[in-house]
Amino acid sequence: MTETINKLEQLLKKGSAYLVQSSELEMSRKGATEKWSKKEILGHLIDSGINNLQRFTEIQFENKPYRIRGYNQDELVKANDYQNSDTKEIVECWNAINNRILNLITKQTEKTLNYKIEFEKNKVSDLRFLMNDYVTHLEHHLEQIMK
Repeated sequence: MTETINKLEQLLKKGSAYLVQSSELEMSRKGATEKWSKKEILGHLIDSGINNLQRFTEIQFENKPYRIRGYNQDELVKANDYQNSDTKEIVECWNAINNRILNLITKQTEKTLNYKIEFEKNKVSDLRFLMNDYVTHLEHHLEQIMK
């Protein structure tokens, strides 16, 4: 997990540096009405962080395999109204959630990383996969924001 931890640390540093210098206009601009703005993508990353922090935490004490519950990404972005939120506030929220996730990832052992998870269609994996996938997902969306 060292590689995943290092990657998450780098993404948080790089993402934070970009986000704090970004203007409200740049973050709010939409390429098309049906597309998310950079601010909404960041909001999606907050929602993803919230859901994954809960998963990463609950798997520590819930019955195994831990069942992954999905969430409606588009509806969460709308309900949280990230487009009309203060960029500084959502950047701080994104940082706080991801620092909590980073802390949790660093606490994992080989035993906990092997805890089984079950996705909706009886697909079984483990906590290690889920944590690595989270960081990959974060990287993908940060690249969208920073282009």
